[in-house]
Amino acid sequence: MWLQGIVLIVSLLVLAWSADKFVDGSCGLAHYLGISPFLIGMIIVGFGTSAPEMLVSAISAFEGSPDIALGNAYGSNITNVLLILGVAAIVNPIEVDFSVVKKELPFLAGTIILTVFLILDGFISRLNAITMLVLFIPIMVISSLGKKEEQNEEESGKKESLIKSVCLIIFGLVLLVSSSRALVWAAKDIALALGVSELIIGLTIVALGTSLPELAASVSAARKNEHGVAFGNVVGSNLFNTMCVVGIAGAITPVTVDPKILTRDLPAVAIVTLFLFIFGIRRKIDRFSGIFLVALYIAYTVLLGLKIV
Repeated sequence: MWLQGIVLIVSLLVLAWSADKFVDGSCGLAHYLGISPFLIGMIIVGFGTSAPEMLVSAISAFEGSPDIALGNAYGSNITNVLLILGVAAIVNPIEVDFSVVKKELPFLAGTIILTVFLILDGFISRLNAITMLVLFIPIMVISSLGKKEEQNEEESGKKESLIKSVCLIIFGLVLLVSSSRALVWAAKDIALALGVSELIIGLTIVALGTSLPELAASVSAARKNEHGVAFGNVVGSNLFNTMCVVGIAGAITPVTVDPKILTRDLPAVAIVTLFLFIFGIRRKIDRFSGIFLVALYIAYTVLLGLKIV
């Protein structure tokens, strides 16, 4: 198991460094195109950092492990809000644009309601999965409307070179995906050696591993005062997880849903989504709120590990 431990540590270091480059490129592209940092965080950073979840979902479905795929998706949503936003807010309090409450967050809440409706019978058919993937397209299109960034002359003068920004995005994304995949491999092997169920692995080890790009990207964005990117990354990633990650798994192979997903995990996802609305109304996530979120994440993970919930 020593090899997996080394891979785990190296992957974490590469992940943190590459996420910093990825955020630099994404923010540079946002400024260059005059696009809202929130939108660039939700679509470009959100999609890029959700690539590990989508990859793991596809691989898990192909290998006949749907519990890992679903646990990964919903566990990542919980991790994104509690751990990622919590740590980012502790590093630097995050200011939230109230417009997110009126547009993007209702979409996120709607996708969760749709998910519950589609899997209420305990089964995700290919038709259900394709419905999720198809509906995701107009959500992204609508979210992209009216999101031009207001810039003054001083900000315009700081626009990054387009080529440099694109190169940073591609370079950072490649390293993000490869390092997170190596991390998941190592973490899964370690967890399996301890005799943990696939659903719990998906909700904890795999969800944490595939969410590390979001963690590194959001913390880096918060440190650089790119609040829109930090918050938008979480909202975008959760949208991708709910619709695309689950949709990909179901499109590859129909999935029988573990009852605990309906009684435990989806309600937890709904609660953390409610937290996003609260922060949006307050327009800020302060350090105290960040500590509270991280404490909730630790408690939730411990309860899962001890099989209390």
